[in-house]
Amino acid sequence: MDDKAWQRALKRHLAATATQAPRYRRLQEALSRLLGKEGSGTTVLPGERALAAMTGYSRVTVRKALAGLAAEGLVRARAGSGTYVGERIVRSLSGLTGFTEDLRARGLDPRVVFLERGTGAATPDEAMALAVAPRTPVLRFRRLRFGGDRPLALEDTVVPQAILGLPEAVEESLYEALKKIGRRPSRALQRIRAVAVDAESAQLLDLVPGAACLEIERRAFLPDGRAVEFTRSLYRGDAYDFAAELEAATA
Repeated sequence: MDDKAWQRALKRHLAATATQAPRYRRLQEALSRLLGKEGSGTTVLPGERALAAMTGYSRVTVRKALAGLAAEGLVRARAGSGTYVGERIVRSLSGLTGFTEDLRARGLDPRVVFLERGTGAATPDEAMALAVAPRTPVLRFRRLRFGGDRPLALEDTVVPQAILGLPEAVEESLYEALKKIGRRPSRALQRIRAVAVDAESAQLLDLVPGAACLEIERRAFLPDGRAVEFTRSLYRGDAYDFAAELEAATA
């Protein structure tokens, strides 16, 4: 977009922000919306001076808004070069990999915070997903997954206790723990849908309630057909793209 297009778009998105919020927050939100809805081809943002002129805000206000976007991972500042739109993470649907593997392969620093790590009894829904009897002993993991300092996903995972044993076996990556005991899954079924994040999950993912997320449900299986994992995940819609390679059906 040229400067005139940027100015028109910014004014439109600023008009949709909460007027009682501080100016830097309004500008941060407006830029976030603009990049999400109209900036798919944008690689670099206008400079501080240009954004100040477009909005009538001070450069201090603009700088604070850009710092907020950088903290969210939406933009990256390069000294002497400008502010660039942060790269989205593209996750392939054609391979069976875990969160930790995906981020390491992209040169990012995966980190996990356990919100729950313990044992329990399978609920009827979990029992059906894992093809076990209701109240079968299971391991439960609720994890907040980070790329660096940015929360990217919230995962709830259930694993039959007979498969893995102790919840402490998972230090960060479930698949690494399963690989150590020769029980890494060989195939999985996934369902993906778009959802609006609820208030509790939004707080954990550092999003506003109602923000767009991708909900992914995965059931993974061992070569002998036993279910080894049932996971429901929420991925930030502003950070992830999921891609799959398709082939034409043969006649």
